Amino acid sequence: MAPYEMLYGRKCRTPVCWGEVGPRELAPQDIVRATNEKIDMVWAHLKAAQDRQKSYVDKRRRPIEFQVGDKVMLKVSPWKGVIRFRKRGKLSLRFIGSFTIVERVGKVAYRLELAEELSGIHSTFHVSHLRKCLADETAYIHYNDIEVNDSLNYVVKPMAILDRKVKILRNKEIKQVKVKCEHRKGLDTTWESEEEMQRLYPTLFGT
Repeated sequence: MAPYEMLYGRKCRTPVCWGEVGPRELAPQDIVRATNEKIDMVWAHLKAAQDRQKSYVDKRRRPIEFQVGDKVMLKVSPWKGVIRFRKRGKLSLRFIGSFTIVERVGKVAYRLELAEELSGIHSTFHVSHLRKCLADETAYIHYNDIEVNDSLNYVVKPMAILDRKVKILRNKEIKQVKVKCEHRKGLDTTWESEEEMQRLYPTLFGT
């Protein structure tokens, strides 16, 4: 029996359920006609709502296609209480990578070259889970390649003082120097406080 009948001991008496115990009797024709009209109206409204939502999505939808060899980021959705991609909880990663596409599987899936720590995960993903990696590979810095101090700040090596200027604020003036620094990608220049540079690197100022 239906849950309603089991709970209340009688069948549900609604216009869309005309069955009765014993001989079957139909509701009056006007009730049947009105019910069918309301059902058709509900379906029409649902169809209009679906079409409206689809039109909103189609305005921003664009075909996504990658080529073999492209670098992509993988969108992940960690399961609650399960560590699948290194971290768990509120600060868990939303995109990991980058990974190289090694093969196209069908029209909407790609096989990625995953790292060894992700060897337990299937390497084929739907295109909706992939984002093109726009980062410059030369900007990648491995933790073993950089030098950090006790405060976990990246250490750069100043080489020379190129210029001086005075920065005027509302109530005071700050002397600044243009410093040429050496870091992992080469040489760079930056403006620093003259007082701070004299304290940390007095050799740059001579005698």
